[in-house]
Amino acid sequence: MHRRLAELDRLDRRCGLGTMPAAAPPRRTRGGHGAFWPSLLVTIVVLGAVLALTPGVSGVRLRSLVGLGDHRLHHAVSAPQGRGGFRFVRNQPGSTEPVSYNPCRPIHYVVNPSGAPDDYLELVQQAVGEVARATGFEFEYDGTTDDRDFGHRGGGSRTSTPVLVGWATPQEVPRLAGDVAGLGGSVAVERTPDHLTYVTGMVALDRDVFAQLDPKPQGFEHLRAIVMHELGHVVGLAHVDDPTQLMYGDNIGRTSFGPGDLRGLARLGAVDCL
Repeated sequence: MHRRLAELDRLDRRCGLGTMPAAAPPRRTRGGHGAFWPSLLVTIVVLGAVLALTPGVSGVRLRSLVGLGDHRLHHAVSAPQGRGGFRFVRNQPGSTEPVSYNPCRPIHYVVNPSGAPDDYLELVQQAVGEVARATGFEFEYDGTTDDRDFGHRGGGSRTSTPVLVGWATPQEVPRLAGDVAGLGGSVAVERTPDHLTYVTGMVALDRDVFAQLDPKPQGFEHLRAIVMHELGHVVGLAHVDDPTQLMYGDNIGRTSFGPGDLRGLARLGAVDCL
């Protein structure tokens, strides 16, 4: 794999990958029935009792499901020891805290299989699994899609638009031209004053590179590494100058996250819930 991994280190407003104003909250109307709140309380209690008896539903997950507070879907990951640094795509205004996804909500994603290798789903899901383990984020696969809007992730607030993973050519996505195997990035919105949160993103992979590498020995491992690298950008990691890390911009051989990558990913997953 001798192609340079050059991605969206900075969110590009021209391609729609930039900070967007948060969506206006839904307007509330006053109810005219005094029995509303007691009924709601009974509903929550009953729902809580049912869910508590459901196998596999933890107390933390239960409170999140019934709307009794925001809690992590998974425990924060401990940052591993080792050499190697990391960089974030973006930090909160006036802070060293990284902009990241909300660890109390799953990150939904879809895959457009057009132009993909035959084993695309295993490839993507293994890469997603590596990022999930390193961050503590929960990813939910919403199936395949015919969406090819790599530049502008949906319309409106984009808060319900899943991350798009797909394959394209430089003719469709000009930033794939030259020695570029893939692109990755996310869209941030201002959830609270001076606090940004990623809400959706995209991974665009070079169709021809994947077609060339797929049949080669260890081709699967190299292609998975490309997807992992791009997903690292999606959750908030930028390039580093250390060739021992997967987030090195000119990586031509590493197929797993390095200790610096893992420390950065753990930091991204350790942000507070919103």
